[in-house]
Amino acid sequence: MFISSAPALEIRALVRTFTPPRSEPVHAVRGVDLRVEPGEVVALLGPNGAGKTTLLDVVLGLTDPSAGSVRVFGERPRAAIARGRVAAVLQTGGLLADLTVEETVRAIGALYRVPLSPGEVLDRAGIGELAGRKVSRCSGGEQQRLRFALALLPDPDLLVLDEPTAAMDVGTRREFWATMHEEAAAGATVVFATHHLEEAERSADRIVLMADGRVVADGPVDRVRAVASGVRVTAEWRPRPDEPAPADLPGVSAVERTAARVMLVSSDGDTTARALLTRTSARDLTIGARSLDDVFLALTSTQEATR
Repeated sequence: MFISSAPALEIRALVRTFTPPRSEPVHAVRGVDLRVEPGEVVALLGPNGAGKTTLLDVVLGLTDPSAGSVRVFGERPRAAIARGRVAAVLQTGGLLADLTVEETVRAIGALYRVPLSPGEVLDRAGIGELAGRKVSRCSGGEQQRLRFALALLPDPDLLVLDEPTAAMDVGTRREFWATMHEEAAAGATVVFATHHLEEAERSADRIVLMADGRVVADGPVDRVRAVASGVRVTAEWRPRPDEPAPADLPGVSAVERTAARVMLVSSDGDTTARALLTRTSARDLTIGARSLDDVFLALTSTQEATR
């Protein structure tokens, strides 16, 4: 790895617009500003069409900005990639079924000037024991780990991951993220796109939430939660006719129901809980922070409403 005082990733006023034949322009990224420091693990979240993949394509030099700038460790993306400073783990493609895992690593390693050894990258990816297995006999999760091993060959400073654990079971996913944090502890920067909100909450130091081509929230998990204020109060309660409706309780801004429980979003959890306990037959109350799912839906729906 190189030592650099420049940001790992610096994006300024990035715009990327596509104009399909005989169609209106598609504004995939709309004025994004983003700075990522070396060693950060950053999750890029957003619904389909939010601009995540286009943003990563620009970072990887696969497409050029329509406006704005992108620098990776102070360099243009393609220059940084040519020097082996950036590597990517994508969801599909790039593997030959008839080669063994080790043969695959050796073949790709031959493309680099000074690659790490096959044994080292396989061990770091957690698949050293699969070296002699044919790719066609590897599971989807094992193949994704092989892609990760290939990305480690140039010993990159920045790892860009697109839905990296999509084919992994829960146990393998946890092992994968433990490995990612080991890479970050060694100095690598990790930027990953995911649809697993709980994965972002558990695995990232920082969350960047996108909607409609813009960044709508950016910061540590707790700070992103705070953007959509309120707490979550749940209770076992079937309101009787002589009791107040859930939406009429003090502080309540949103109500969800299941067969036996009521889930309330409140700007004042203590006041809402007190009303539930003194004015209703509710029991088994819990008060907690809103989940990342709640924040995700609140922020992206707000963005859509303001288009």
